[in-house]
Amino acid sequence: MTRPTLARTLRTAHARRAFSIGAAPHARLEPASALAGKAHADLDLYGVNVLVLDRPAARNALSVQMVHEMREALDRIAADQDARIAIVHSTSGVFCAGADLRERKGMSPSEVEAFLNNLNDMVSDLEALGIPTIAAVPGPALGGGTELALGADLRTGEAKTAFVLPETKLGIIPGAGGTQRLTKLVGVAKSLELIYTGRRVEVAEAERLGLLNAVAKDGATAFDAALDLSTQILTSAPLSLRAAKRAIKAAPYLDIKDGLKYERAAYEPLLSSEDRNEGLRAFAEKRKPQFQGR
Repeated sequence: MTRPTLARTLRTAHARRAFSIGAAPHARLEPASALAGKAHADLDLYGVNVLVLDRPAARNALSVQMVHEMREALDRIAADQDARIAIVHSTSGVFCAGADLRERKGMSPSEVEAFLNNLNDMVSDLEALGIPTIAAVPGPALGGGTELALGADLRTGEAKTAFVLPETKLGIIPGAGGTQRLTKLVGVAKSLELIYTGRRVEVAEAERLGLLNAVAKDGATAFDAALDLSTQILTSAPLSLRAAKRAIKAAPYLDIKDGLKYERAAYEPLLSSEDRNEGLRAFAEKRKPQFQGR
């Protein structure tokens, strides 16, 4: 991906300022096993990476530093051959309050443009990961927070989860993919309604609309629900997951004839994979397959 020169300059300059003075990280990468609670402590979560939003005092608002750290973490996941799943997780009751408007007040127009380019690229980096991705949304996802969640393949929630795209109330529109990804997910009419009104979508409606794939039950958290989904996904072959993701993501852009050709092209390499042979052996031997991603 070619990234704008201005955005790269801003990222580099901010990184020098932030890390030279020892600024606390606003986002970090952790293995899921290090964050799993008792309910998942005994599960094999190898290859599950967690991108943790950790700026609770600012309600996880997306600062220049946070976006920079998130892009670096996503680059690391993309380069990790053992990565199987990526989860975006919040340490506070708010998933993400959107862009840091206090920080933006001190930016020049060119810096605002660079930040928006960088934010868009970060969400696109998340969407472009070849592995399954999940956003664990424990509470409100506001503006850019909703757009971040929409960049993931799947979303999990809990009782306090809510989605809001309030930008038209502020004289702007969603600027990090909200108009595009929301429309592809819930359709034109519902997207127009939600963006026109800027209203809050609570957890029950979010699940009904397909904004949420799973909602935690019995006091569990959105992160618990993401780990539950991950354990189910991990039973599938890694190469198959990557191929399925490519084919599904391409489907909205292709007519059925071209879509079937694309699907077949994604399918063919799997026939000669070690995992396909392992799957056949495991089926015949009535055991769980041990997939290696080869």
